[in-house]
Amino acid sequence: MDDIDRKILKLLQENARMSLKAIAEKTFLSSPAVSARMEKLEKEGILSGYHAVVDPIKLGYHIIAYINLNVMADDKEKFYAYAQAVPNVLECSCVTGEYSMLLKVAFGSTMELDHFIGQLQRFGKTSTQIVFSTHVGPRGVDVGG
Repeated sequence: MDDIDRKILKLLQENARMSLKAIAEKTFLSSPAVSARMEKLEKEGILSGYHAVVDPIKLGYHIIAYINLNVMADDKEKFYAYAQAVPNVLECSCVTGEYSMLLKVAFGSTMELDHFIGQLQRFGKTSTQIVFSTHVGPRGVDVGG
């Protein structure tokens, strides 16, 4: 990966809908050259998708929360399948510390969140934090260069 690849990644993280022509102009390459580089980055797994950022509150998800969950090793695969099947689970990470999992979830109400936590507790102990506000939202990683 060279400086041009890094510039392409930076541009796409800023705006995933940026056209090949616009990227080509900013990198001083042709559109086909940009396309070839993007395809190479995809094949290498560096560029893994293109995403829209959606405001959950405007869609009725007024409760964003982080849930710590302690899942026993034997239950992990069953838990992962469960978490994958629940659309309210925005992220699920296996982590170090007192708890083994960290979930980011979105719900329309605290009652829905409470019901979900009840379902989660069949996998282990939970601890929940509800988000009041977010001052630094999701963003891409620094690609250097």
